[in-house]
Amino acid sequence: MNLKKLTMNYFNTFSNKDAEGLRALLSDDVYLRDWALAENGIENVINANQNIFDSVDTISIIPIEICETGNMTVAEMEIHINGRDQILNVVDVIEFNSDGKICAVRAYKG
Repeated sequence: MNLKKLTMNYFNTFSNKDAEGLRALLSDDVYLRDWALAENGIENVINANQNIFDSVDTISIIPIEICETGNMTVAEMEIHINGRDQILNVVDVIEFNSDGKICAVRAYKG
C-alpha cells in the first residue's frame, strides 16, 4: 500500500473542499486533532471539515515533504487560505488502518 499516494489523495480531496470525498478516505472511528479542535468518529470529523470549508473561499494544501513510516505518514505542508491571503505552516501525522483508510490525523501548526 502506497501511503504517500493515499496522503496526496487526502490532500487533494481536502483542497477540493469535498467532504463526501473525504468520507470515502476515512475510517468510521477516525480521530482528528489540531490546534483548535479534537473530534472522534466519521460524522464529527466530516462536520468539522465542512465547517472549515464553509469558512473559506478556497483552501489548498501544498506538500513540502511527505515521509512514510510503518502505518503512517508525516507531512510538512503549507496551507493556503483564500489564495495567498493566509498561509499556515503545518505538519500532519496521518495514521492508516489495514484497509488503507485514515484512522487518525494529528495536525501541528508552526
